[in-house]
Amino acid sequence: MQTLTVTDNYVTAELSDGRTIAVPLSWYPRLCHGTAEERRDWRLIGSGRGIHWPQLDEDISVENLLFGKPSSESQASLKQWLDKRAAGG
Repeated sequence: MQTLTVTDNYVTAELSDGRTIAVPLSWYPRLCHGTAEERRDWRLIGSGRGIHWPQLDEDISVENLLFGKPSSESQASLKQWLDKRAAGG
């Protein structure tokens, strides 16, 4: 992967083979709740097979982007994360 952009509507990845993949931001609730600054703070993990946002504790595999698979995080897990985030921790 060469570049990654997260807007208010899409997660767009430009792959090293020349393809560009865009998926709805709504597929990734933690990214939806993140600030623009938090969304820009990402790094490649797993020898480039995944993307990690440390401030949002979010990981997305490039494979899931390619196959159009949204987040599988449960509502209970997301609620727990949101509650913790609201409490400042």
